[in-house]
Amino acid sequence: MEEYLILMRLDLITKDAQPSPEQMQVYMKMYQDWVGGIAAQNKFAGGKGLSTEGKVVKGSIITDGPFAETKESLAGFIIVRAESFEDALSIAKACPILKGDSNNSVEVRKVVSRHNKG
Repeated sequence: MEEYLILMRLDLITKDAQPSPEQMQVYMKMYQDWVGGIAAQNKFAGGKGLSTEGKVVKGSIITDGPFAETKESLAGFIIVRAESFEDALSIAKACPILKGDSNNSVEVRKVVSRHNKG
């Protein structure tokens, strides 16, 4: 099996897009059930949520950010073990954030290692 990164993007900024505490509990349960199902298949390799605060470095320039140009912010990621890209894509398509706002999205990337030789 190989590792794949699933990046989750949704609106973390717009006040009207934020769920109520009750909705947040429902969403967290859905997310935990989704990750639990992945873990039950021994395909979960880890993951984290991300804060909305950060800095962007471009050469010697450091700016506040990241500021989303759209209402889509990187909210977190998980790493899964999958037999193929299609298998990882199938896992990603079941992500509960896709049941929310139509701007929500997930991105799947294969994790590749680059080792320095010598």
